[in-house]
Amino acid sequence: MTKNKLVVGAHLSIAGGYEQAIIKGEEIGCTALQIFTKSSRQWAAKPITSEQATLFKTTLDNSSCKIALAHASYLINIGTADDELRHKSIVALQEELARCHTLGIPYLVLHPGTFTQSTIEESLHNASQALTEVLTYDTGNTMILLENTAGQGSSLGSTFEQLAIIAKNISPRSRIGFCFDTCHAFAAGYSFTTQEQYTKMWDNFDDLLGLQHLKAFHCNDSVKELGSKVDRHEHIGKGKIGIEAFALLMNDPRFFDIPKILETPKSETDLKDDIMNITTLKNLLR
Repeated sequence: MTKNKLVVGAHLSIAGGYEQAIIKGEEIGCTALQIFTKSSRQWAAKPITSEQATLFKTTLDNSSCKIALAHASYLINIGTADDELRHKSIVALQEELARCHTLGIPYLVLHPGTFTQSTIEESLHNASQALTEVLTYDTGNTMILLENTAGQGSSLGSTFEQLAIIAKNISPRSRIGFCFDTCHAFAAGYSFTTQEQYTKMWDNFDDLLGLQHLKAFHCNDSVKELGSKVDRHEHIGKGKIGIEAFALLMNDPRFFDIPKILETPKSETDLKDDIMNITTLKNLLR
């Protein structure tokens, strides 16, 4: 990744070919992008051919997009106590990592799962064990980024403390990083809309997780209020978080070259909302 260059972009569709996400990203001013390497709502997927992988990597190398991230399937639940779902999740996560390796993608963003059939403590342990099992057999170098959640329903990972418990019990720890979602953090109860709150939150993150392990951002405003535990994304500056929090983030030198990915509302066929939100973020630079 090129240093001293703003790395910002959006989650983009791979419809028509993996390289199409890069082409679309370049058209709207992305210097980073995120994709699903397969359907996020299905377990099965067609193998990635060598031709598809080569075209994706060549297109990325020749574009203004400096990095591509992948997001894991929403079906994966590494915190589950259900044996069948646990097995399917581990196999699916191994496949996701293999697909990232084929495409040359360095980061795979993953939701930690849910605790519907066990206690939170048991599910955090299950998540650590599942990730250790996956990484024991995976020989690639793609890093799994645990994403903080909004705390909606029985989801794991809404607090820095929960993420820390999962991460510290994983081996090898070097394959685990974090993706910070602004909407999720706000909905979970983390306020960072003033300089004082912003500083306090990141000091807390550093103490529990280590800023050196922060590898990506999902930049989303929130439809719902602070602490609502409702995961509803909104356009930048048009939700309950407000524009000042994003100005603080965009002008924090510690995070300048960490990828900032939009997951804001948009049409499947029209990228004008992505253009609007990318422009908003870029205009916050002072």
